Amino acid sequence: MAVLEIQDLTYYYPGARRSALHHINLTIPPGQFVLVVGGSGSGKSSLLRAISRLIPDFYGGAYKGRIYLGGMELRELKHRDLVEQVGLVFQDPESQMITTSVEGEVAFGLENLGLSNHLMKRRVMEATSALRLTGCRHRFIPELSGGEKQKVALASILAMQPEIVLLDEPTSQLDPVAGEDILALLRRLNEENGITVVLIEQRLERCFHLADRVLVMEEGRIVFDHDSPGAIASWAVENGTPFVPPLVKLFAGVGYIQAPVTVKEGREILRRCGQPDLSAVKKVEPASCGKPAVREGNGEQPLVDIEGLWFTYPNGEEALKNINLRINPGDFIVLMGDTGAGKTTLIKTINGLLRPGRGRVKFRGQDIRQLMVEDLASTIGYLSQNPGDYLFLPTVREELAFTLGNLGLPDNGIVDTVLDRLQLTACADANPRDLSTGERQRVALASILVGRPRLLLLDEPTRGLDYELKQVLGEILQELQAEDTAVAVVTHDVEFAAEYAEDVVLMADGAIIARGSKYEMLTGSTFYSPQVNKLFNGIADQVVTLAEGKMVLDEVMNNEK
Repeated sequence: MAVLEIQDLTYYYPGARRSALHHINLTIPPGQFVLVVGGSGSGKSSLLRAISRLIPDFYGGAYKGRIYLGGMELRELKHRDLVEQVGLVFQDPESQMITTSVEGEVAFGLENLGLSNHLMKRRVMEATSALRLTGCRHRFIPELSGGEKQKVALASILAMQPEIVLLDEPTSQLDPVAGEDILALLRRLNEENGITVVLIEQRLERCFHLADRVLVMEEGRIVFDHDSPGAIASWAVENGTPFVPPLVKLFAGVGYIQAPVTVKEGREILRRCGQPDLSAVKKVEPASCGKPAVREGNGEQPLVDIEGLWFTYPNGEEALKNINLRINPGDFIVLMGDTGAGKTTLIKTINGLLRPGRGRVKFRGQDIRQLMVEDLASTIGYLSQNPGDYLFLPTVREELAFTLGNLGLPDNGIVDTVLDRLQLTACADANPRDLSTGERQRVALASILVGRPRLLLLDEPTRGLDYELKQVLGEILQELQAEDTAVAVVTHDVEFAAEYAEDVVLMADGAIIARGSKYEMLTGSTFYSPQVNKLFNGIADQVVTLAEGKMVLDEVMNNEK
């Protein structure tokens, strides 16, 4: 018997003219690991909401079709029976937090099931240990980083031991090491405990190979369903879909249709091709190496000058330790490091949301303590990890217009320009609350860009974005950089950092460990190197972008001929 069966499901959100799900038919046997992929707004999250009965119980709207769990119709199940069978980890972990402490949050669902105190303690211990949260068990949730909250949300679901685990981008705020650990844990639970996993992910390069089956969604429909990630990759290339992973895109760019989906498969292809002559390729010098501390010719001083910065939260946690950093006009830097390293705290001190303890933060030569947050908002654009923090007006267009009105700026067509650039024109009159997380992320970013800030501080801006939209974002940021806007991005997305940034700042335990060009920081690393660098390790060690990778791969393929 199938663990999940969906029959002709169609769904409209309240007031929507277009269906979010359209004639969905799907059968999943017990113990299958299913990866759901597709562009932003394709219906992936809506599918998980329907399986967990949030659609229509919570969201309302028009609903047709039937869903069966273990042969029982979903809408006939009692709530207790439902939560014992299905667990959902949201894209935004804060939206499912109920209590104030980590231990309380993980135990909350177990308490509602009426488990014995002994069994409840054991499950809490097992779940927090599996997700490396043992040291956080007694911490308050508001004190956690976004990635730590994501792990707490997952722990609270795994502690319930459901038959089906639904995960909506569960690694989007996790560093590469923690992300790999989570995916490996899910695969182990799937293989050893028989748990059925339905996973939505945008960073397909690290999870394609884990799946038993891949579903592709477009405009609310399942348009392709196959048990071979390689077949899905080939189909995606042939159909020009926006979710082609970097490695697949690289090989497809030289006409290799049966593209590899893992670095191991790619290196096997290179091995068969033999050792190419890369003398011409090696003459290509990385553009970012040796960039001066202050750009020559314009006479400007750093936009941001941080000296000896320390910051301690009220609970005594020392989040920043002796930070020294300069950000100059036209810089494009990324802040990377493990979950809870202090990256978000650092950019919050730069835009005035957090006041420094010891040390000094200067913006345009003025101490940040002497400037009001509202004054900084006219020149510093800040995007937090949670796009919902920004969105409160009835339509997308009004959100952007609000920024202009708040800053006293004329429109002059910039609202329409930004909407078009971020592919938001079609939902300009939609309520932001009805959009997918990726779409809301773009709306929040658009509301900042219309103000034309001189410094952009972005916290996990690629969350919820497919590869095509990441490219759009990266190109926009490079265009702003060319106009001397400084860009500082907190991200765990190594592929994005390698493709678009210039410099990388690596943080750990509240301190800056190193800063250098991306060619210095993102090469030869087990976890912080992009796929293309891992592919050509030992052949062309300084390759970090797809364009550079294509140059090398062209030589390899020519060598084969």
